This record gives sequence, structure tokens and C-alpha cells, in this order.
Amino acid sequence: MSDWQGSIDYAQVKNAGIEVVYIKASQGNSIVDAYFRTNYENAKANGLKVGLYHFLTARSVEEAEQQAEYFSSVISGTSPDCKLAMDFEIFGNLSVDEINAISLAFLQKVQALTGKEVIIYSDASNASNTFGPELANTYPLWVAQYGVSQPNTGNWNQYEGFQYSDTGTVSGIRGYTDLDTFTEGIFLGAPNAISTPENTKNQITTYTVQAGNTLSQIAQNYDTTVREIAGLNNIANPNLIYVGEVLKIDTTHDISVNTSDKYETNHIIYTVQYGDTLSQIAQKYGVPIRCIVQLNHISNPNLIYAGERLRIELY
Repeated sequence: MSDWQGSIDYAQVKNAGIEVVYIKASQGNSIVDAYFRTNYENAKANGLKVGLYHFLTARSVEEAEQQAEYFSSVISGTSPDCKLAMDFEIFGNLSVDEINAISLAFLQKVQALTGKEVIIYSDASNASNTFGPELANTYPLWVAQYGVSQPNTGNWNQYEGFQYSDTGTVSGIRGYTDLDTFTEGIFLGAPNAISTPENTKNQITTYTVQAGNTLSQIAQNYDTTVREIAGLNNIANPNLIYVGEVLKIDTTHDISVNTSDKYETNHIIYTVQYGDTLSQIAQKYGVPIRCIVQLNHISNPNLIYAGERLRIELY
């Protein structure tokens, strides 16, 4: 579950016979899913077993470890019932060896920081052709393959999770949702709360909105994004903030980059201009719209804001 589904009625989900839900916590170095805490608390309150996952975008072992620290800090204080999941599926121009090294670094770091077991989420193709035997021999698999009764597990002998549809319907969830079946192996032991070392926890400051402020100006001042401030403060309309309003701002990370500079070897940061559309930006840089949407945690591709900074992965 993520902000793609919007507000979810977990009482209806429970009554529909669902037992386990995996909830997106974070993405990249700086993005907390806008519905993470709401989804987690409401799912728990309705007696559902909860798993948490991170959408990995690292392009080096060092960044993988940074993202592991970020994920661990975001989920600090939660008590998941299921193994923590790595969702790594957009690779850019990384080699297979690089993908495996980045994955291993992320998984090892998350397990060390949280004390919880981890699992790899992958489609059947990457389970066969990308994620290698070292990972398969060490970490379990949650595999996605649609339209089959039994999935291809590639380098794994078995799976602990099988996502068999991305067009399911469940009472309490608007639109399509993923459907999965899990084995007993997906569950952790006693769901003790995750505690993260102090030096990896989010550094949250506050800012009181002044007359004339815009969210994009505040985001720029603190080297963060409009989307992250909005998510952290449950702001439905980023164009509407009020004088005297106190905003929480995560200053753990620093993504301050000139819009014309590379973010990494295959990333840039683009600042949205008045009149821009996501399709125009995607066409300009020759990338699929869906990749910009996934990388920037955009819930509505028709709604972007002037001053918003988008990460774009170049191919």
C-alpha cells in the first residue's frame, strides 16, 4: 500500500478476508510515503499483519547504505509483523554486478540497523537474470509474476511471497491493487518495535510560515522538496499554506543541486516551471513518464507544481 491507493478503509479490507498488507515507507534518500504512518497505524488498529518496504534508487554501494539508514530511521518505532522488503526495480545503466553489490549493501545495512530479517521483492525476470545466487542463497524472495498459477523463482528454490495480480479489487481500496499470497516464512518473530541508532534518526526542525512564504521557497531554503514537506505535514494542497502555521522539516539529507547539474552519473534535478507538464518534461529528457512518477513519488501525474524539483534518471 502506498499513496497510489489514497485513503484506505482498513476495516473493510480486514472484513474482505485480507490478512497481510505491505506498506511503502520510503523511497530513495529523502521521500517518506505520504500515507505511510496513516496506513501503518490503521492497518495495525484493524488487526492486519503489516510488512514495510523501501523503494531503492541507489546507484552506488555508499548510497545504498545511506538509503538503508534513511529507511531504518523512517520506520523507527514501528513493530512490523513481516520481513522488511527491498523493492529495487529501476536500474538505469547499472551492470548486474553493480545491482547485486548495491542490493547486498542495502540489505545487510537494514538488517544490522533494525535487527529484523529482510526480503527481496522482484519480478520473475529479475529473479532469474539480475539478482544472483549470492543474494538468493542469503535472502528470501517475494516474487511478482502475473497470469500464472506458479511463478518462476529464478535463482531461488522457493518463494515466501507471490504477487499474482496487479489488477485486484478489494473492498475498502479504491481502484486496482496488488494481490499476494504469503507463506509462513514471511513473518518475523515477536514484533518488537524497531529502534534506530541516534545518528541515523531523522533530524526534524520546525519552521513557522511567514507572510509571503511559499512551500517551494521554504523547501529551497532547507534543501528539501515541496513533496516531502507536504507529506511530512499532511498538506493536501501544497499551494495553500497559512501564516503562523508550524511546519516540520526533515533536515537529515541534503539534495541541493543546481538544476542543470548531474545528481549522480545518470540523474539530474529539474525544477518545474510555470506551464510545464509531466509529459513535456519526460519528452524533453527522453524518459518514460512512469519512471519520473515512480522516482519522485508522484501520486497524480497531472498535478505538478512550479518550483518543485524532480529527479530524472537518464537512460
